[in-house]
Amino acid sequence: MVSGKFITRNSGVAVWRQIADQIRGDITAGRMATGVRMPPEVELASRFAVNRHTIRSAIAALTKEGVLRAEQGRGTFVANSRKLTYRIGERTRFSQILATQVRETKGILLAHQREEATPEVAEALDMQSGEVIRIDTLHTADGNPVTCATAWFDAARVPNVADDYRSSGSITFALKAAGIEDYLRKSTIIAARHADAEDLRHLRLAPGAIVLVATAINVDMEGRPIEYAKTRFAADRMEIAIDNQTK
Repeated sequence: MVSGKFITRNSGVAVWRQIADQIRGDITAGRMATGVRMPPEVELASRFAVNRHTIRSAIAALTKEGVLRAEQGRGTFVANSRKLTYRIGERTRFSQILATQVRETKGILLAHQREEATPEVAEALDMQSGEVIRIDTLHTADGNPVTCATAWFDAARVPNVADDYRSSGSITFALKAAGIEDYLRKSTIIAARHADAEDLRHLRLAPGAIVLVATAINVDMEGRPIEYAKTRFAADRMEIAIDNQTK
């Protein structure tokens, strides 16, 4: 059941966004299960003490994000109350991690370019200077977008990483094509922020949505950095769990 908590006006956060956040919170907390029909607009407007237009804006945002689904002539329903769990450990592989939670995963190359390494990227990849290949990717689970990522690789070491990723949809296979048979997660830093315009578009989120950002360094079996990546997770759809990385 939608709780209808108190709305803070003049807080800097739009009222419709506060309502959307509260409905989403009720869903993720298990108070509304998958398939449950949403109460009528007039009832929600009464609970939150707002007009129906504000309720429509909140419902439209949640529908766009995939939290709710609208069925012609029947109403609006909770689309999915279950978050996917992304476990970060010594070996972090997207498709393997989600294999038991979804039917299908897919990696899509959005863009790529060769560029000069910034000081941040050069330090992460243990490069003095030189060119890197940047790839921007999107991952889907059962057709729903769940993560966007930007990754950098030493261009001299993996010159064809973009083409190999495009054909395979997998960083693991792209690295194998460059002769890197296995790799480990060296470090991960997790933060949260509002989704930017690109993430809103690719992850199909509404303005004001939150993404979890995992900044990571992967190394080969000799400890040499091979990938520096920043992955954005749709916070409404995924949660991150940290596994014990000791051997």
